[in-house]
Amino acid sequence: MSDRRLVRVEDSDRGGREPRYLHPEYRSSVKRAPAAPLVLLPEALADRTGPVFGTGDVAAADADLTAQHDGDPLGERIVVSGRVLGSDGRGVPGTLLEIWQANAAGRYRHGSDRHPAPLDPNFTGAGRCLTDADGRYRFVTVKPGAYPWRNHPNAWRPAHIHLSVFGRAFIDRLVTQMYFPGDPLFEFDPIFQSVRDPAARQRLVSAFDWETTAPEWALGYRFDIVLGSTPIEESP
Repeated sequence: MSDRRLVRVEDSDRGGREPRYLHPEYRSSVKRAPAAPLVLLPEALADRTGPVFGTGDVAAADADLTAQHDGDPLGERIVVSGRVLGSDGRGVPGTLLEIWQANAAGRYRHGSDRHPAPLDPNFTGAGRCLTDADGRYRFVTVKPGAYPWRNHPNAWRPAHIHLSVFGRAFIDRLVTQMYFPGDPLFEFDPIFQSVRDPAARQRLVSAFDWETTAPEWALGYRFDIVLGSTPIEESP
């Protein structure tokens, strides 16, 4: 292996503000949650040297999910923007962000989505961009709809957008969700409620942004992403 010691990451159920690995109200976590503390293996050179991001360059058009087809998608057009920040508060330039989401009717363009809501032929629901020199990003899309997910009786997910933030390689990746302010489904959603700290939960909720709202065209929402480190405990 290596002369570097392994580190052991304890289940966040021991305390703190992080989401619970095992949250029985979120049924999928019962099977997915680790039964023992996670062990981080020492990194190899291959972990940092590949693969590259996709098969082509990231283009400016990739960030406009409303202009990927011949027609306009249905729904409320929105602008989602913000900054990717380090723990020191500085912007992180050149960061790859990917987003994916349901359409305005609450349906994903995916073979496993059986929600009987209509598909939109003019909306794929995926985009990407790179942050600028100040860590800023911007997407144009439509506001996603809520959708049923059969986790519990009358289960509906709040409207949300998935975000993936890549670091120097694919192993450095943060996946999170952005919600919209004032959603009445928050208190009924086990995924949202799995974040134990109310203040941390609110950091998953975007803020209406008057400055990026475009007159007669789109409402603006701001969502900053602050990167930090996962607490770890060295093995004895």
